[in-house]
Amino acid sequence: MEPGNHTEVFEFILLGLSEVEEVQSLLLGLFLSMYLVTFIGNLLIILATITSSHLHTPMYFFLANFSFVDICFTSTTIPKMLMNIHTHNKTITYQGCLTQMYFFILFAELDIFLLSIMAYDRFVAICHPLHYTVIMNPRLCGLLLLLSWILSVLDSLLRGLLVLRLSFCTNLEIPHFFCEINQVIQLACSDTLLNIIEMYFATVVMGIIPLTGIVFSYSQIVSSILRITSARGKYKAFSTCGSHLSVVSLFYGTGLGVYLSSATTQNSRASAIASVMYTIVTPMLNPFIYSLRNKDIKGALKSLAGIVTLN
Repeated sequence: MEPGNHTEVFEFILLGLSEVEEVQSLLLGLFLSMYLVTFIGNLLIILATITSSHLHTPMYFFLANFSFVDICFTSTTIPKMLMNIHTHNKTITYQGCLTQMYFFILFAELDIFLLSIMAYDRFVAICHPLHYTVIMNPRLCGLLLLLSWILSVLDSLLRGLLVLRLSFCTNLEIPHFFCEINQVIQLACSDTLLNIIEMYFATVVMGIIPLTGIVFSYSQIVSSILRITSARGKYKAFSTCGSHLSVVSLFYGTGLGVYLSSATTQNSRASAIASVMYTIVTPMLNPFIYSLRNKDIKGALKSLAGIVTLN
């Protein structure tokens, strides 16, 4: 294939999670159910935040945006996977693959940034409660969200452009259920040095730095909570950040698990199965984690249910 013609009509083949027909039928029902739960659960969080005046605070502002990003994040991969299983057609166009790759990276990085911002919000609320409303003002919240979008858009665009310059040979099979960038780069028959350098750089800037910020925020939070004398005060302080800490642990824990499984095994299909945890399972669990331990969210959801019933 000529380097200059590699963008002309051709397709990748997504091998998916299994080639057994009975298993594929099971996966279709399972992942459709999980996608609907994810979509509805996160949508309810957004609607509850919008309709309840008690939730018009920085913490719930970022939570609503996090729920929106989770909906978009799962929508970049699951619908295409369900369509491929239903039609027994594993192909995805070159343009479709690049588009899926771009939006997957975009929303994955937005998730990371929002988790770090929410950790900072909890740090200010617990460690500097008297200055919380001054520090976490609407202008700063808007700027933090805007900065997250700008950095995510720029990095996903850069990665997409670097993949666009690659040429591909005859082996176009991706052992995954979506166009995962590492798998796509491995199929290239041209020089991928720039792609690899950018990926390492992005891992530091988009992954390690936000994680360091989260760890620092929670180290300060724990230190502040331990100085509280009353047991009730400690419980109240921890309950305000317990849900977020659970989501952070789940997101980074599953992501690290996928990375380690990829590094320790040559079985790409096993890595694809492990990826289900952070691409599908984690976004589905997030609404439950935030609502089950949060009285404000529960109250807002009950009020929302009452409004829907009256209408």
